[in-house]
Amino acid sequence: MAIEPPGAAHGGAPADPVPGRRVLVIGNRNYSSWSLRPWLALSMTGAPFDTVRIPLYEPGSAARIRQYSAAGKVPVLVDDGLVVWDSLAICEYLAERFPEAGLWPAAPGARAEARSVANEMHAGFASLRRELPMNIRFDRDGHRWSAEAQADIDRVCVLWSGLRARHAGLGAFLFGAFSIADAMYAPVVLRLRSYRVPVPPDVARYMQSVLALPPMQAWIEAALAEPERLDQFER
Repeated sequence: MAIEPPGAAHGGAPADPVPGRRVLVIGNRNYSSWSLRPWLALSMTGAPFDTVRIPLYEPGSAARIRQYSAAGKVPVLVDDGLVVWDSLAICEYLAERFPEAGLWPAAPGARAEARSVANEMHAGFASLRRELPMNIRFDRDGHRWSAEAQADIDRVCVLWSGLRARHAGLGAFLFGAFSIADAMYAPVVLRLRSYRVPVPPDVARYMQSVLALPPMQAWIEAALAEPERLDQFER
């Protein structure tokens, strides 16, 4: 459900600390990869929540975001008066808030590895992110990228292939069942699809598993319906 933002907040306090209300503030679905990550994780918990979409890079966008968090960036989760910002921080909070959802693998070793995988995405792959920005509307052949971006793509493919080979018997995702690791790499799946990046067959199968998730389908459908066009991501 989409809602409009409430009145301005002060400092780091949430704008609308209504007890029991859970709101995720996101940017443009077509472009905001960092918004997709916690939105997908929260959707996979099955918990009810409202979505506030604030189109980015418009006059007043930053001020509207600061109504929810003084950090001034999306995504922001407001949960029963508690404000959590940053994609991975929100995902970690969700794993603790909804342990029954199994957002991290149950086994300590797999859980530690999944956190490492998620943090590698959170901190790395700068060339891939810069040269192949998320744009769900794209279906582009012939896009060119640097050797540095190709090295990022190669690392992603090796990482996914290795994890799928080891956990294939447990499910269709990186660690078998869906986890935060998959949420963190979901925008990369969309990037590889949009720019028609050649990938090995096992990587293509993993990508199809992510794309087939009902929340991913819902996000893509909503992204395609958005009216905004941001030139810096349309090149």
